[in-house]
Amino acid sequence: MKKVFLGGTCNGSSWRDKLIKDLRINYFKPDSDEWTAEMMEEEIKQRAECDFCLYVITPKMTGVYSIAEVVDDSNKQPGKTIFAYLPDDDETFFTEDQLKSLEQTGKMVKENGAQFFKTFSEVCYYLNNH
Repeated sequence: MKKVFLGGTCNGSSWRDKLIKDLRINYFKPDSDEWTAEMMEEEIKQRAECDFCLYVITPKMTGVYSIAEVVDDSNKQPGKTIFAYLPDDDETFFTEDQLKSLEQTGKMVKENGAQFFKTFSEVCYYLNNH
């Protein structure tokens, strides 16, 4: 069975749980309150082994490393990289300027040969059918 790495925003965001309900493939969920060196090693291993690497960015994002990961993966392994963003997350919203930047990031990812989706239904359909 295929497997997807669920990268992107953590910080109490529930996007992973919402997506998992509709997935018909396996997944790796790298979200923890306490991040250890061992967990980082497992994340690197899973990113390499999973059939897909999905990065979902929400307004709860506080760091920018997930953006770097998706752009890097879209260059190095475009056939398994997927990018999506959610404009709101539990009453937290992106600014208009942030949305423009995310849209441009999505275009860059797509131009690199990876996938860029704007809804969970598109993400689920792709993951469940490829």
